[in-house]
Amino acid sequence: MDVGELKQQLLRDALTAAERFPIFPVAPFGKTPAVRHWQERATQDGRVIESWFRRAPFNIGLVTGQGLVVVDLDVARGDAPRHDGPDELAGRELLARIASEAGAAYPGDTYTVRTPSDGEHLYFHVPDPAALRNTGGRLGPRIDTRANGGYVVAAGSHRAGGMYRVVNRRPIAHLPPWLATALTPPPPMPRPATVRTVAGRNLSRYVASAVSAECATVEAAKTGRRHHALLRAARILGELVGGGALPEDVARHALRAAAAVHVGVDGCTQTEVDRTISDGLEYGAQRPRRLQEGRR
Repeated sequence: MDVGELKQQLLRDALTAAERFPIFPVAPFGKTPAVRHWQERATQDGRVIESWFRRAPFNIGLVTGQGLVVVDLDVARGDAPRHDGPDELAGRELLARIASEAGAAYPGDTYTVRTPSDGEHLYFHVPDPAALRNTGGRLGPRIDTRANGGYVVAAGSHRAGGMYRVVNRRPIAHLPPWLATALTPPPPMPRPATVRTVAGRNLSRYVASAVSAECATVEAAKTGRRHHALLRAARILGELVGGGALPEDVARHALRAAAAVHVGVDGCTQTEVDRTISDGLEYGAQRPRRLQEGRR
């Protein structure tokens, strides 16, 4: 297929996708948006879409959320012997196991796209458009979801390894209740009003203020900056831990409480949060900050 034919094919598939969902151009043979502010610029306007897709053989980005969630199932890695543990299962196999444990059938009777890496995208409608966000590994290894704030590469798009192809043209099914429950983020842990509440013991005014300030920064961090903010805060508090001014359990508890608002949002997991806190505290403790007497 030459470039002209490829552009025509991608334009046709882009217009087809836009009959149901807003779309935007993705880098040719890639997965990254080809326009800035894609969330705002995604459209179903055929004239805009034609102006985009006549310029280059763009792949098709399809916006999720607003009632659509896509379950992204990756294949297992490598050719190592299988022991059927969660880490060795492909996303499809693991989802089948989770469905069986929930007493439900595998939710494959819905519109499905096969990816060039032989994974699958299962499309579902959700009744509450605001309920779900992107997740990374919430259900298990090699199972991600794209919902509010996300997108997927749509059918008709190309990668070096092949093409995104529709393998099940069934209408988009409603997300099964058991799967909706599993993907709904837990309510955030309440953040203590003061460090004294967290600690259950007295801290100096300076240390309490430092902990509160760092935790506020962590809590307010946006997606893309959360890891850096949490690691930086843990390093700073780790210096106080290393200097003997702040008990480690108090620092860890306060940071976990501050980061709780991010768990389940855009792929953030509790495991990731705990690992980042441990790394930061350990790093900071190796550079102890001993306070002057007047700050105690």
